[in-house]
Amino acid sequence: MTSLTQRNSGLVQRRTEASRNAAAADKEKSPGEDEYESRRGEEEEEDKGDSKETRLTLMEEVLLLGLKDREGYTSFWNDCISSGLRGCMLIELAIRGRLQLEASGMRRKSLLTRKVICKSDAPTGDMLLDEALKHVKETQPPETVQSWIELLSGETWNPLKLHYQLRNVRERLAKNLVEKGVLTTEKQNFLLFDMTTHPLTNNTIKQRLVRKVQEAVLEKWVNDPQRMDKRLLALLFLAHSSDVLENAFAPLLDDQYDLAMKRVRMLLDLEPEAEAAKSGANELLWAVVAAFTK
Repeated sequence: MTSLTQRNSGLVQRRTEASRNAAAADKEKSPGEDEYESRRGEEEEEDKGDSKETRLTLMEEVLLLGLKDREGYTSFWNDCISSGLRGCMLIELAIRGRLQLEASGMRRKSLLTRKVICKSDAPTGDMLLDEALKHVKETQPPETVQSWIELLSGETWNPLKLHYQLRNVRERLAKNLVEKGVLTTEKQNFLLFDMTTHPLTNNTIKQRLVRKVQEAVLEKWVNDPQRMDKRLLALLFLAHSSDVLENAFAPLLDDQYDLAMKRVRMLLDLEPEAEAAKSGANELLWAVVAAFTK
């Protein structure tokens, strides 16, 4: 029979080994991951009553703003949201510490000429993000932000690069939102064909998102992009670039709408190069902004 001393010794050894492994894992985390997890922790404190599944990615938030609540699909006239969602992916990966821009070097290269490089290939838990990350990691020589938005959208004339296109992105994001209990799935007949649609079922989540966007440029406006939460700042830029920001402002009174749009224009008039050079700025975020506002 094993003695009590031996059992205690084995327990101490296992605990020591577990502590060692945890410390090693912490060392491997990039600063971007620490910042992302810290922010996620703050969100969890704010949303204690919510299920974990209701936390949305930047892509899901932009798509949700663009979806018609009852019809369950985006406007047929919106040809901006496709590239906007690819921009969301790049920023989400940058915020999570997976991607970054190469160093500007002695020649001080501009944001749009600097290449996107893989900082960490650790899985994100999101299939679309992991797919985009895999493309960036395996591509040599590296590509710029503008090139990646076009490649991931399939907007390239080079047939050898068509394999970079992420297909059925809106449908895959909608299915993620179905799994999170925000949308549902239906079939609608449009005369000559049937189409899968995703009407809204959880209006609370949508209203919270709309309110967050409205408050960012009204009650909680800070008049300094460096003091704004990076994901919220990115959401404002990408929602505008995807032509869905108007949907969040539609319920506002006239004077509130005018003020909100005035402040959005102030953000759009910022110089990305200057903002990216400031301390604590996320360069890749501003590179994506430059790609959409140039």
